[in-house]
Amino acid sequence: MKLHLLGTGTPILDNSHPATSSFLVEIGEEKLLFDTGRGTTMRLLEKGMSPVDLSAIFITHLHYDHMCDLGEVLMTIWHNGRTEPLAIYGPTGTSEIVSTLLNQVFARDIYFTKFFEPNSIDVHKLFLVTDIASAWQQVSDNWHIRTEKVNHGNSLGLSEEEWLCLGYRLHAEGKVLAIGGDAVACDGLSKLAANADALVLSCYLVKEEIIRLGSQNLVEHVIASSQQAGKIATQANVKTLILTHFRKKSSEFMLALIREVQADFSGQLYIGQDLMVVSI
Repeated sequence: MKLHLLGTGTPILDNSHPATSSFLVEIGEEKLLFDTGRGTTMRLLEKGMSPVDLSAIFITHLHYDHMCDLGEVLMTIWHNGRTEPLAIYGPTGTSEIVSTLLNQVFARDIYFTKFFEPNSIDVHKLFLVTDIASAWQQVSDNWHIRTEKVNHGNSLGLSEEEWLCLGYRLHAEGKVLAIGGDAVACDGLSKLAANADALVLSCYLVKEEIIRLGSQNLVEHVIASSQQAGKIATQANVKTLILTHFRKKSSEFMLALIREVQADFSGQLYIGQDLMVVSI
């Protein structure tokens, strides 16, 4: 199983992490895409891959930096000749977004294409969307995946009905990969990460940034900091921790992030970069 970090940045533009959240997992010939942040298609092309060949798409939550290129990915798949339906999974609201993209945002593009190519496949039948509202799992011949709800602001009062955030636990080739998404420590994240071979986790701030920015609510309720990420991985008995989603930082702060994480976690640590590949 190979993990490709396509995008590791945030909405705050950063030349060192220009693309935002997107990860591709290769399992044999299958390619599972998690999130579709800024630059997803271009990063796939840089790797010699095409979104046409995806086996499934999984969305963690509906912040724009995790799904802003979903429409671009879908239209690229259609325009480049895919004919087999593609499954898309995500939290409540995902199907509404896909419907809006196809029926409104790109409706004129679709009309134009169908006018000149009337025999082209119906794009509305090409994508099969499943909204995940509770515990969910999917089993294929080569992999098994399940979800857990994770806390990404919900403990501040955001309703799960309106704001559901998911993490994924993927079993394949005798290994377990947990994708925590944007989250803080919570029961769902603990269940996803328990004894995993690798955990992908967003890690936004270091200690000094929390003090400077007055971001205590952020690190307690929204997204893990470097003071929490190592503890989360150690408590879950994770072997490898892969961090991503860094706020733009100086080299000094990036070194501080590594020190703070390693103070609590002694396993293999990767500081994510766009296009990095990790073998699980």
